[in-house]
Amino acid sequence: MRRQSRAQWAAVDHDWTGYALQPSSAKKFLLVEKQHVVRYARAVSHWEKELVATIIFAITYILISGRQLKILPLNRPAAALLGAVLMVSTGVMTPERAYRAVNYDTIVLLLAMMLISAYLYLAHFFEWAADVVLGFSRSPERLLLYLILTSGILSALLVNDTICLMLTPLVIAVIRRGKLPLLPYLIALATSANIGSVATLVGNPQNMIIGHFSRIPFSEFARALVPVALVGLAINFVILRFGFRKILRKAVIQRTPHTIPKLDSGLFAIVCIVFVSIFAGFVVGLNLAWTALAGAALVMVLARRDTHEVLKLVDWHLLVFFAALFVVVDGLSDTGLPDTIYSHLRPVFGSHVTTQSWNLAWFSVAGSNVFSNVPFVLVAGHWVERFAEPELMWKVLALATTFAGNLTIVGSVANMIVVESVREHLEVGFWDYARFGIPITVLTTSAGVAVLLAFR
Repeated sequence: MRRQSRAQWAAVDHDWTGYALQPSSAKKFLLVEKQHVVRYARAVSHWEKELVATIIFAITYILISGRQLKILPLNRPAAALLGAVLMVSTGVMTPERAYRAVNYDTIVLLLAMMLISAYLYLAHFFEWAADVVLGFSRSPERLLLYLILTSGILSALLVNDTICLMLTPLVIAVIRRGKLPLLPYLIALATSANIGSVATLVGNPQNMIIGHFSRIPFSEFARALVPVALVGLAINFVILRFGFRKILRKAVIQRTPHTIPKLDSGLFAIVCIVFVSIFAGFVVGLNLAWTALAGAALVMVLARRDTHEVLKLVDWHLLVFFAALFVVVDGLSDTGLPDTIYSHLRPVFGSHVTTQSWNLAWFSVAGSNVFSNVPFVLVAGHWVERFAEPELMWKVLALATTFAGNLTIVGSVANMIVVESVREHLEVGFWDYARFGIPITVLTTSAGVAVLLAFR
């Protein structure tokens, strides 16, 4: 009897233990609820991160687009740096992710081209070139043409912002010495620097970024965009000559005795030889950044100049600006917002390559003037691979974001450099520039896209 009782109790105990080990309805409910809470927390966390990243991105872009807030009166590099710090400090991205976000190829390439430009400046090349242009010019119209060609060609070989920084004081001196009106020539300097810079991957910062992400060979890019730049420079000359025809006809170049620093032929020869070697490396497909930096380092060794003097001429503010901007844009990209924006815009661009080219061009012109061209390229670059012909679209993006800089005074850094440099001699109003900038932008962009489509 006892044995049977014990056996029965053992069976009951076994059944109860098995039942206890099975998840009850309450346990199942709590488990499901816990899973829902975790998923909800993750969703909220992602949503919060996306919101924070978007707010940081918006504030940064408002500040760098020239719309300074009273409570945050920051310039562009400081605004971009603040945005980068906020992206990390708010947890949108880790410090390690922020370091990886910086496109060092673009930074190094920009630094190298600035160093080479600095050595040309120390060789007094820009003073010599400005004087030669004035000497060959028999009329104000001819001077306008030569200035457009000089600015455009130099900007294709070096960085357009650097060319404007180096040439503007010299052009002002040459024009004032010749007793000529400043406005036509300064607008020509800025607009042709923007137009000419589209020709190569080293002409401007946005082209450098496009070259890095698209992997288009230097020679292939130049083959497609050099004709676009030449057509653009021709249109620029026609518009400015027509717009200033009355002023230019009345003007007479007055040649007065003057002295300029003698060209340092030895340093100039060194820079030219190294520069040709750098471009040969570009053409054969070597890494753009390190080829240019190797050339700059070689000039440093051969020139035997105090490097402190050279490094003072580097625009460190611009390098900080771009490095920080890479972090800000990458923080936004991690949220997937650029992809969401593209999904809504995709029907607008169309499906045929011709339609996509025109629509992307005009959208880029508008976007570059709202957000500035480099930030716009960093965002729009995520969309290009989804178009019918990605390589063509990279070229359209380069063309449109570059030519967009001519629309208004604040359209590009090159414009602002010229306008700020001439402020003590001439106040250039918004409409003074825009009445030429708008037709120049519209016609050069239209002609450029047509050329790309015709010869693709």
